Amino acid sequence: MELAKSMMIILFTGILTDNFVLSKFLGICPFLGVSKTTSGSLGMGCAVTAVMVLATAVTYPLYHLFLVPMGLTYLNTILFILIIALFVQLIEMVLRKYIPALYKTLGVYLPLITTNCAVLGVTLLNIDNKYSFLESIVCALGGGLGFMIAMLIFSGIRGRLERCPVPKTFSGMPITLVAASIVSLSFVGFGGLIDGIFGVA
Repeated sequence: MELAKSMMIILFTGILTDNFVLSKFLGICPFLGVSKTTSGSLGMGCAVTAVMVLATAVTYPLYHLFLVPMGLTYLNTILFILIIALFVQLIEMVLRKYIPALYKTLGVYLPLITTNCAVLGVTLLNIDNKYSFLESIVCALGGGLGFMIAMLIFSGIRGRLERCPVPKTFSGMPITLVAASIVSLSFVGFGGLIDGIFGVA
């Protein structure tokens, strides 16, 4: 029971209160670049979630079974980036072959997942937080789902903004950043909700 509760706390914390985009401000580039359409947001969210979970599943055992025993923990960032790049290439090939429309929609932002600091961040944070393997996978899943939810919410907001009369001074990226900051503030309230549901001190 305690294990299930712990997993749920990690999952919902990653989705809501510690959202990589809206709380930690990681992965802003694809968040602003691909969130113009719902399909692009969903596709990017799914791709990032898959890379997060797969990269965590590989980097965690490599770190603890290879880097730590050999005293090579200082190489973790380089190794993690190489593994993330491998999975991004695999997903890119799959999308290009089976979902070419989505591949074209994501454009240059798809290979940029390799340098997406949210993906690298979750692999490093799992180690810093001393999570177990299962906790790391759940944290990666929560981080990916939180990224996707933030993208989908923001794509809806950007759709509304395009139909609204915006002052010339704020048109384009300025109003986009203002809207992003308001969405970010709205997620702050979820902290109390999670505390109340799971009884977190």
